[in-house]
Amino acid sequence: MVKQLIVGDALQELAITRRILERLPEEHLTWKPHVKSMSLGGLATHLINLLNWQIAIFRYPEFDLSTVPNRREALERREDVLKEFDANVVELERLLAECDENALSEEWTLRNGDHIILRQPRAIALRTIGISHMIHHRAQLGVYLRLLDIPLPGLYGPSADEEGK
Repeated sequence: MVKQLIVGDALQELAITRRILERLPEEHLTWKPHVKSMSLGGLATHLINLLNWQIAIFRYPEFDLSTVPNRREALERREDVLKEFDANVVELERLLAECDENALSEEWTLRNGDHIILRQPRAIALRTIGISHMIHHRAQLGVYLRLLDIPLPGLYGPSADEEGK
C-alpha cells in the first residue's frame, strides 16, 4: 500500500511538472524576476536536477552534496529541458517499479561531507527532498511564467488561463 501511494503521488507530480515545462518560452530562458533570483532556464534546469536527486534516492544509500558541482549551467533550449526531464522520468519510473516496500523503508542519508543533513527512510526522502522540493520550485516557475504573461496550464484543475478569466 505504501508503494502504491508513493508511486501514484510521484507519477502525478511528474506529469504536472512536465505540463508547466512545456510552456517555457525560449526567448526568456535567461530572464530573472529579481537580481537574486535564478533565471527561468536555471530554475527549469534545477527541476531536472531534483529528478536526479530522486533517482539517487533509489540508486544509493546516501547522497553527498560535497561531491557534486554547486551550480549546473542552465539549459538554453526548451527541447533540451524536456528531453532530459523525460529521460529522467523514464529512469525514475523504472526504479519505482523495481523497488519494494522494504527498499522504501531503508534509511537514506543526505550529507555534505562529514555533516549529516538528514537521515530518513527512502519513501520519506522521496516525498520531502524529491517531490515536495520539486513542487516548491515548480510553483516558482509558475510565478515566473505569470510575470512573463505566459498562459499557465492547469495543475490540479483548470487554470484561470484555461477558463478564459
